[in-house]
Amino acid sequence: MNNVELSGRLTRDVDLRTGEHSSARFSLAVDRTIKRNDKWEHEADFISCVAFGQQAEFIEKYFKKGDFMIVSKGNIKTGSYTNKDGVKVYTTDVVVERAEFGGGKAKSDEQKPEASNAPDPNNDGFMNIPDGIDEELPFN
Repeated sequence: MNNVELSGRLTRDVDLRTGEHSSARFSLAVDRTIKRNDKWEHEADFISCVAFGQQAEFIEKYFKKGDFMIVSKGNIKTGSYTNKDGVKVYTTDVVVERAEFGGGKAKSDEQKPEASNAPDPNNDGFMNIPDGIDEELPFN
């Protein structure tokens, strides 16, 4: 079974190529925690990704460098080619079939001032349901 799920930040803006079939190439920085000398350390793996068709266009339109992305469905594809020096180069990419918005902000967004940091007393995180609609709801 070849299934991939990832979450990480884009290391650069998405490179969209259009033509008969659209393709988008990008790289995700994915955190990894390892134990070294009885101490937990954080490292990052830089995962090369590619998406095709409408998924490629969606990613290019809505994601930019530093954004957090969740790849909820993908697969690993390996390949090879011979470079201009005659050396065989092996490649590994994650083919992204479904990408989603991740939570949180990039560090550059966290530094931007906001209009107000005061919480809205009328917003408890739930949508208001208008009066008289109780009969139409599928639950009580």
